[in-house]
Parts: sequence; C-alpha cells; structure tokens
Amino acid sequence: MKHSTQVELIKRVFALFEAKSTSMGEKIYRNPVSDYTCADQLRLEQKHFFRDYPLVMCLSSQIASPGDYITDELSGVPVLVTRNSDGQVRAFLNVCRHRGAAVASGCGQGKKLFVCPYHAWTYDLDGRLRNRGSNEAFPDIDADNASLVSLPAAEKHGIVWVKVTPGGEINTDDLFQGLGPELASYKLETMHHYQTPRLHKKMNWKLVIDTFLETWHIGTLHRQTVAPIFQPNINVFDAFGRNGRFILPRRSILELQDKPEEEWDLLTHSAIIYLLFPNTLIVWQGDHIETWRSFPDGLSTHECIAEAGFYTPTPITSDKARNHWDKNMALLMATVEDEDFPVCLDIQRGFEANAQSYITFGRNEPGLTHYHHNMRSALGLKEAPAR
Repeated sequence: MKHSTQVELIKRVFALFEAKSTSMGEKIYRNPVSDYTCADQLRLEQKHFFRDYPLVMCLSSQIASPGDYITDELSGVPVLVTRNSDGQVRAFLNVCRHRGAAVASGCGQGKKLFVCPYHAWTYDLDGRLRNRGSNEAFPDIDADNASLVSLPAAEKHGIVWVKVTPGGEINTDDLFQGLGPELASYKLETMHHYQTPRLHKKMNWKLVIDTFLETWHIGTLHRQTVAPIFQPNINVFDAFGRNGRFILPRRSILELQDKPEEEWDLLTHSAIIYLLFPNTLIVWQGDHIETWRSFPDGLSTHECIAEAGFYTPTPITSDKARNHWDKNMALLMATVEDEDFPVCLDIQRGFEANAQSYITFGRNEPGLTHYHHNMRSALGLKEAPAR
C-alpha cells in the first residue's frame, strides 16, 4: 500500500477516534431474511455466482512451480488447477474423458502427468490426453477430441481465478475494480501456504462473509480473544465497485500520534480486510495473510463450507516458527469458529423461526449494506425501503 494512502487512512482513523465514531453509511438498510432462507434465491446464486462468475481458487504461491496443483469442488463443479511447464496457470474440469472419474485429488507438487485411477487414462499439465489404452479398443479417441475440458483461468497480483463453466475469458481488471495496485503491493505471490482447513457449518454461506463486514461486535463477542488487540467500534470502510476494503486499527495505532507522518505505518498497526465479490476475503494481519472463501453446500440454504487459508511470509523451517504460526492459527479459529460461527448458527435458526421479514444493518455497518445491495443488484432482486 502506498505510504500516502496509509497516511490518509491513519488520519481518518484518528478523526474517528476523536469523534468517538466509525465509518457511517447514508442510511440504515433492511435486508430480507429470505436472502438466507429462500431456495429460489440460492438457485440464482448458484448460477450467477458459482457457475458464471470467476471465483478465487487460491493464492499463486500455493501452486508456485510447474507441476504444482490443487483440486477444488466447493462450487459443486470438480476443478483441477495446475501450473504448466511454461509457468502458466491452467484449469480443467477434473473429469476423465473415458468414464468421468476424477484424474487428481487433493493438492501436490512436481506432477508431470495426471493418471486416472480407474483405467489409467493419462493427461499432461496442459490437459492433453497422453495415453488412453489400446488403439484397437479406442480407435477414434485422441488428444484432439478427448483431452481434459479447459476452463477459463487467470492469474494476477498473486491471485488465481477460475470460471467453472467452459468458454470465455477472465478480465482481472473487472474483478479487481480498482484494488489491483494495492493488492499487488502485498506481493501475495511470495507468501507461503501453511494450511487451509475447511469448516462445514449449518448456516447460509453469506453469513461467513457477513462476519467480517462489521467490527461493532468485537468488543462484545470477542472480549476474551481479539478485543484487547483492536480499537473498539472503529473501522474505515471504502467501496471499490462491488469489492470493499476495511481498516481495523489496532490499539497500538495511537502510538503514531506522537511520530512524524513519514514514520507512520498502517500495515503494522491494523488488520486490513479486502472483500472480493462475491465470496472471498483476503485479510492482512500485520505479518501474514488469511483468506476466506465461502460456498453453499449444494442447494441447501442453511449449510455451507467455509475455507480458511493461512499464508506466512517465509517458509516454516523450525519448531519455533511452527509454534509461532500454530498459535496464530489457533487464535484465528478461537475467534471465528468458536465465537463468530456459533452466533451465526443461532442467527440461521432465528431466520427459520419466522420472527421477522427483515434484519437491519445500521449506518455504522456500511460494509454489510454495500455487500448485500450489490448482491441483490447482481441477482436482479428488489430491495426493501429503509424505514
């Protein structure tokens, strides 16, 4: 992040601290409970967001070298993403052209060929069919008509996107919507993948995203975990098209008031959350990166899969380093899985109790308003008037 941007944001934090306020939207926002319970809306979301929209798959560093690969099925479509011998990211439907089995599973490094476990049909890093059994058995089958089905893939500023429906191209500038240069400054491609747990929860997939889009709850819900770290009830929100950026200042940021501006460092004294529409968050935590992706579990409105990626600035080569990052990961899970998500489960049960038609986002929750306004607009759904 440019130093001039850091200074401007720190000044906004100081102004909010003096005013005992936070970023405010223009008005309150009534969000229909049906956003979280309506099966018809979920079908729209599955089509528009999880079939037709490019999805963040991982950070580049997770498939840093030729032959590195990951598989992913969270969109409901089996996907294989790999880096070919030329260093280019390629993506395919993870479906053997013989009988439809997956040709790869999990993730790995240094692959040269993907061999189907069913009948050993074999594909290279560019998805081309290399071996398909005897010529007599399959006389008309070759690489021109039986290679893996290619998917649109793109890589920029250390982020890999894939559209899980074949055809077309991905314009990363449209996806960044102005955030590209700032995210590039983090050099995400140099980070080192640590671990990525997947959490299956009985709640709508959007509640995972909602958790990160306001900080008003930190002082109450997280008083035993991260509340001592962050300034209570202060955040700075900015919209970038459908995307957004949240500055969560640490309590230590006030130490900068007595220092000259050229010494101000926002990155050390804040957590910074980037919303990449529709289902991804990239979180700068001062010395490492976390990513969150959220998906509906099939066509269930009240089940989701949340994926928490954890990336460190350097490889973990000692027990001391592993203990350090284990503690960071434990704090993340203690905060989100043990505190945020149990409340989200209660919220989902509350939605299904038909207690109300709408929930209310206050003016002090502009990130939630921004996200759900854009969500409904993208789906062509009407909004409820503020009251």
